[in-house]
Amino acid sequence: MDFDAKEPTMAQPTDRETTLQDLKEEIARFTAKRDWQQFHSPKNLAMALVSEAAELMAHFRWAADGGDGAILADPVSVRAVRLEVADVLLLLAEFANVAGIDMSQAVAEKMAINEDRYSVEKSRGTSQKYDRL
Repeated sequence: MDFDAKEPTMAQPTDRETTLQDLKEEIARFTAKRDWQQFHSPKNLAMALVSEAAELMAHFRWAADGGDGAILADPVSVRAVRLEVADVLLLLAEFANVAGIDMSQAVAEKMAINEDRYSVEKSRGTSQKYDRL
């Protein structure tokens, strides 16, 4: 990743203005222009996604408890973290494209499962996994 690239100067869209479908279409256009579909099998995308998630995690490695605030307060570090978040989201969107997954439907389905597994009465204030509640 090129962290020396200049920050965008134009007003950028926000989460409030951009849908998941917008992101999926943008990554699909980017991929198609480069003829990368041939490399974007679900297996390869899953591996790339995990690699990028590990790069995100690496920014916080060895940080003392509570040290993540200092990392996110540093402009250079937070930019690097922001770009890793983008890599993770872009690869997840491309995975969903290739696998034919509607991300909003998948989230709704998983949240319904989590509502059942983690009832407020049992899980409030605890980090225990559902099978330990």
